[in-house]
Amino acid sequence: MDKNTPFQSFDDQSDAATVAPRLASLRAELAKRGLDGFLVPRADEHQGEYVPKKAERLAWLTSFTGSAGAAAVLKDKAAIFVDGRYTLQVRQQTDTKLLDPRDLIAEGLAGWIETNAPKGARIGYDPWLHTITGLDGLRIAAERAGAELVPCSTNPIDAVWTDQPGPPLAKAVPHGIALAGESAESKRTRIAEDVKRLGADAAVITLPDSICWLLNIRGGDVPHTPFALSFAILNADGSTDLFMDARKSSPELVQHLGNAVRLHEPKDFPPALDALKGKTVLVDPSMGAAALFDRLSAAGAKVKRGSDPCQLPKACKNPIEIEGMRKAHIRDGAALTRFLHGWRARRRRDISRKSKRRKHWRVIAARRARCPISVSIRFRGQHPTRPFRITACRGRPIARSTGTKSS
Repeated sequence: MDKNTPFQSFDDQSDAATVAPRLASLRAELAKRGLDGFLVPRADEHQGEYVPKKAERLAWLTSFTGSAGAAAVLKDKAAIFVDGRYTLQVRQQTDTKLLDPRDLIAEGLAGWIETNAPKGARIGYDPWLHTITGLDGLRIAAERAGAELVPCSTNPIDAVWTDQPGPPLAKAVPHGIALAGESAESKRTRIAEDVKRLGADAAVITLPDSICWLLNIRGGDVPHTPFALSFAILNADGSTDLFMDARKSSPELVQHLGNAVRLHEPKDFPPALDALKGKTVLVDPSMGAAALFDRLSAAGAKVKRGSDPCQLPKACKNPIEIEGMRKAHIRDGAALTRFLHGWRARRRRDISRKSKRRKHWRVIAARRARCPISVSIRFRGQHPTRPFRITACRGRPIARSTGTKSS
């Protein structure tokens, strides 16, 4: 994301009036394709919590903007699924006369399909937006209802979303060893050894956090996380094929990646999967899209289901990463403390109105965005687990603050 883009917006951009015409246009598209329904998860090809605007298909269709949810659309009915965080929000944002709010956890898509799908119905889904594990459960539910799940070669929502944003193109940048604590070459070598020990010739990696950690790169393609959206194939010799839009690259990035990392366009990813014919390929079934398994199997590769090989090593932080986390918490704490001090001085003012609450959260976001690199802190008793107070921010002392001991 651009550095000038606000970290978070608290403006409600939903419009329930758009639900009816968009549902109608989707149903018309489904009829053209010989489909009786369609499943709409809030997901992208990488199964991340935060998705680019291009992938906000659930929000476009239903006007619901929560960070988790799904929808199911049939010819004569439709439902939207949310968890307990969004029970009120979904009713405020969408048209509940057209979309029946349901429980994402207790019932979910599978439970609803089993009891609502007509016998003989052909229900479409985008295989890039469902994991193979999740799809297995949906298939069982459809079979029990006498219906059939049908993979779509292209997403029908994309066909009717006339002003759909393009893919994100934020520049990918190197993440220096001074911050990473380990070179990308070292990471690739040791993760490739793990892949070999599992009996695989290559691993397909789709999680952006895994790829960014493995190659020591960062990006700005989605809100709140420094991801460069991409796919990667890590070979057993440590070499890596990275599938990322070339417009995100730069000479600096190419030099950082080195000769052992080959950069390809995203459109070359499916043919690269075909080229793995006859090889054993590791793919995470809980995170990998169903399309990966379909393509690899059709190409004649042996698919080995297993965890993403980067996830556990990534979680084991080295000393430099741990120190970076400490500094990040200090900087964020300084921003929040400055806000709370100012808020306390004005505590008698009425801030109960919605507009004022939004204003205060915008202030926090702005101050976090300006948080300094160097902050002085003083621990009570020099013990890192006890309450502490920040005494200076950007060289300026913060007014006296008091703390209380943990109970």
